[in-house]
Amino acid sequence: MPASVSLITLGVADVARATRFYEALGFVTSKRASQEDVTFMRAGSVVLALWGRQAQLKDACAEDIWTGNGGMVVARNLVSEADVDTAMAQAEAAGARVLKPAAKAFWGGYNGYFADPDGHVWEVAFNPFWQLDEDGCVKLPE
Repeated sequence: MPASVSLITLGVADVARATRFYEALGFVTSKRASQEDVTFMRAGSVVLALWGRQAQLKDACAEDIWTGNGGMVVARNLVSEADVDTAMAQAEAAGARVLKPAAKAFWGGYNGYFADPDGHVWEVAFNPFWQLDEDGCVKLPE
């Protein structure tokens, strides 16, 4: 079986606030899978989970190494530059801090970056060298 990612968990300060933020971006909460202290949302072929930062630290036994944002970026690839602009505006309207406005990228695409209310960094990009399937999942070239 090939390696795959099935879940991305973001440790957040306030699960309800983070849930409202991500719903404002268009993510849909699974009411049946979610509980008061954790939210699960479909994010293409993976699940995005929002869980209390302290609970995540304790569960992972990571208190000694998680001293701040770990330098990870979560990305959304979209089908056009206009879609990137729309997604960036949507994030800002929902309360995100724009780190880098969307613009032509050195690698030939178009991208921008924002941080969610907990400081998690997201990239929104259009990559003209990649195709997306009908679910918005990247189809990497062979």
